Amino acid sequence: MKALARISGNRKVETVALKEVQPLTGYIRGGVTALASKKDYPVYLDKTATLFEQITVSGGMRGMLLLLSPSDYLRAVNGTLGAIVQN
Repeated sequence: MKALARISGNRKVETVALKEVQPLTGYIRGGVTALASKKDYPVYLDKTATLFEQITVSGGMRGMLLLLSPSDYLRAVNGTLGAIVQN
């Protein structure tokens, strides 16, 4: 969370409480996606994602997954690539 706060320019970040997910995003738990959301949310992707030809992201419904190249995903959500996870 500290690394995510750092690359997002915030002092602190935290997860959203489960009861707030659907009212905030319009999606149920397990189906939240940044693709085609009603509101643009900032998206951050760890730089190690670029090591893979494809990544899996939620398709907006529980159980619906999309395979995309990391570069296509970043472009679609106007995302930011950075060091988030520890190796």
